[in-house]
This record gives sequence, structure tokens and C-alpha cells, in this order.
Amino acid sequence: MDKRIRRIRRSRKTRAKIGELGAIRLCVHRTNSHIYAQIIDATGGNVLTSASSLEKGFKEQNKSGSNIAAAKLVGQLVAEKAKKLGLDKVSFDRSGFAFHGRVKALAEAAREHGLQF
Repeated sequence: MDKRIRRIRRSRKTRAKIGELGAIRLCVHRTNSHIYAQIIDATGGNVLTSASSLEKGFKEQNKSGSNIAAAKLVGQLVAEKAKKLGLDKVSFDRSGFAFHGRVKALAEAAREHGLQF
């Protein structure tokens, strides 16, 4: 089994548990070049809001989309967009990635800007 398949298996377990709880989830995905965050409703079918390091104006604030500063900025953006929709509580879905580095920075920035999980 390669790394990608192991990560996907870990993410399925997390998503199954969050689905049982019926919670809105903050789903994070990272690549070598960028980081993405989406807030998905409890049924798992609709994306309520999203933020990523590919958005317009992002390059002006941060040169790279693949560092901790970029992850903090994406966390801040997604938290602000969630606040506009009236969302306070979400479940954090790290998609099988380790809670370390960019994923941790995104989560902490989202918490600092008002999301609870």
C-alpha cells in the first residue's frame, strides 16, 4: 500500500465519524504547491464556502502557496467567510494528513478568527 492510499483510508474513517455526528465540516487538502479549505454541509453534498491559495489577490499577500504563512492566511479567509454565513461550529476534517505544519497552521488560524472545533 502506498502513502496516498493509506491517507485516503484514514480520511474515510474521519469522514464516516463526522457523518455519524451530522456536523458541518471544515475539510482541508494540501498539495506540494497549494492548500485548500472547504466548509461542507452536514449531508456532505454541498460546499458552503471555500478558500485556497489560488484565490485572486492571494499572490499579492503571500508569494508562495505552499508555506505556513499561506496556510494561516487560508485559515483566516475561510473563517471570515464562515462568519459571514453565520457558521460558528464545525468539525475539522484533516483528510488523513498529519496535524502538523501547514494543516495545523490553518486550523489554528481558523480558531483564532472565530471558528470552534
